[in-house]
Amino acid sequence: MTETAIREMRNAPSMLPLFAKAVLRAGVKPGKNPQLPAIGARLSDVMLDAKHLAAYRKVCGFNSTGTLPITYPHMHAHPLFMSLLLDDSFPFPAMGLVHVRNRITQFRPINEREQLDVECTFGALDKVDAGYEFSILTQVSTGGEHVWESESFMLFRTGGGNKGKKKSPPPAEPESNTSEWKVPGDIGRRYGAVSGDRNPIHLYPFTAKLFGFKRQIAHGMWSKARCLAELEPEFPKQAFSVDVQFKLPLFIPAKVKFKQEPANGGIDFKLLGADGIKPHLFGEIRTVSE
Repeated sequence: MTETAIREMRNAPSMLPLFAKAVLRAGVKPGKNPQLPAIGARLSDVMLDAKHLAAYRKVCGFNSTGTLPITYPHMHAHPLFMSLLLDDSFPFPAMGLVHVRNRITQFRPINEREQLDVECTFGALDKVDAGYEFSILTQVSTGGEHVWESESFMLFRTGGGNKGKKKSPPPAEPESNTSEWKVPGDIGRRYGAVSGDRNPIHLYPFTAKLFGFKRQIAHGMWSKARCLAELEPEFPKQAFSVDVQFKLPLFIPAKVKFKQEPANGGIDFKLLGADGIKPHLFGEIRTVSE
């Protein structure tokens, strides 16, 4: 087994040059037998930026609790794994990838003042019906204690997939334990300003149309964070994971319905269209053994 070469970084890479490289690598082809490079990136002793944290809380709906929102370490990880996706040895174009699933495990709440060590590496690569699916692993520690981890699953489409008969749409969800939100048309620009993810599909109708969308769509990780901000008062006291599958794009502006219900000792939740049928996100919260 090849040893992973970890690149130590003094500072998080700037997102603007990374985006420029993503444009230059847009035509990369994976070939017949693509392989993920055995590389990783690490950023040590990350200090809190209080203004950035406040801006993140505001755009995602989290309250100030003295600990980091469960999705916030992703802000530190995103520039690192973007640098991996844009490495010359990576076989796919970053701009052609679809974020299909994300799982976060928080082993304990992270205090705002703790210094963090963040490391990102590639997980497994699999051939699936729709193309190639792989994951990016993120580990966060403080003082040598492993406190947080995530796995983001990405898909590179090759044009395959299930082309059978369309299934009949499911019935609308019951209104119990359901709330309705308005998602503004600028949420992609606002979240992009905080996260550094200024992918054109999230910004304006005309930039989204360049990539085949009828208008801009919300970031998947914003949708996940917004749901978890709603559920934060109900988080388990012990270690737990949040597993989310991203479904249909959330075109903005929009009205959506958020539904939650207890399940298997945890919480299941959904983000649906205004009709209560169209699925944008399915998620579950479960306790884990450390």
